Amino acid sequence: MSTEFDIAIIGGGNAGLSLAAQLAAQDNPPSTVVIEPQTTQQRDCSWGLWALEQQTEQLSHSVKGRWRRWQLIDNTSRVVHSSNQYSYLSLSSADYLIDRAAQLRDPVSLIEDSVKALHSQQHKTIIETEKGRYSAKTVYDSRPPKIAEDGLRQHFLGWHIHTKEPIDDPDMATLMDFRVDQSRGLHFIYALPFSDHHMLIESTLISAELQPQTWYRDAIERWLRDNNIEVAEVICEETGVIPMDTLIADSASPVSDGMASIASIGAASGAVRRSSGYAFQHIQQQISQLAAGIAQGNMAVPTPISSRLTVMDKIFNGVLLSRPELAVSLYMRMAQALNGDQFARFMLGQATANDWLRVIAAMPKGPFLKESVKQTAKQILKWFLRQHKSA
Repeated sequence: MSTEFDIAIIGGGNAGLSLAAQLAAQDNPPSTVVIEPQTTQQRDCSWGLWALEQQTEQLSHSVKGRWRRWQLIDNTSRVVHSSNQYSYLSLSSADYLIDRAAQLRDPVSLIEDSVKALHSQQHKTIIETEKGRYSAKTVYDSRPPKIAEDGLRQHFLGWHIHTKEPIDDPDMATLMDFRVDQSRGLHFIYALPFSDHHMLIESTLISAELQPQTWYRDAIERWLRDNNIEVAEVICEETGVIPMDTLIADSASPVSDGMASIASIGAASGAVRRSSGYAFQHIQQQISQLAAGIAQGNMAVPTPISSRLTVMDKIFNGVLLSRPELAVSLYMRMAQALNGDQFARFMLGQATANDWLRVIAAMPKGPFLKESVKQTAKQILKWFLRQHKSA
């Protein structure tokens, strides 16, 4: 195999393999290599998203579960949503990535290897790996992003279980059950019934500090007891950490004619929704736009989430951090203000002006006004420092 490529993609996850598959489908694909050290099965986990019927059909090969109804619960109330337009899906990441890998064709390939270092030269980037050395004019890095030590994270531990007795209402997805310990941050149980006797339960915490794995397991066991669910078998366990704050790495490097470039894609480029942790749809949109640009000779990475939405999410997260006692009520108020279609659009980052007005009207005004002023002051200070530095 050649060691020189037009494009090298580091990481064969959602962003990396989706981009490679779309490039392979083009009439005249650029020579491309995807470098990934692990098999898809080693990285299998559950991805959640809302989807319209057409996308649901497109993803049917990797859909583990589909729900038209979902709920959020706290100690005093329960919000149930339903939609005829949107479904909430749980995908098998392994099945999705296997399908994308199967779509690759010459000159687009996938190799099992681990990147050790990158060295930029004038017209190419040298990629040092465990097994060899490659070069590419353009490198897209989809490896997990670095998060500041005190950065906000969504972290979780989940069990796939078989239950002894049939599950109540297996057609209902529980997105957030807040009736759990709130002493370590915003904590909720996420529960998806795949059948009468099979479900995924995750203990999810939004905070800057991760907890020992026993803490999440204890929360799952307490929730199961409280809901009178007896476990016949724990099939497997999965864990994850999702960034919900500013990343240390730059989102993308500038692309100049005749010069090599290295740019982040996917989660590392800021494609994770900061207020919810959802990323699948934003990554898909970014990769589709990027692949179309590459076909026209434009190698620049599109911004995955609008600056307006990012600012709104920063304000929301700022209130979560400064007023943790309000955290549960913020999510419940948001859910109560919207119907099923509006809620799905909001989570997808596709909310209409009317959707936003409903959410804003439901929020406590004081904390959000204070945080808005704080974020505005930060932006002004950053602008001033940039001007001073360039002077």
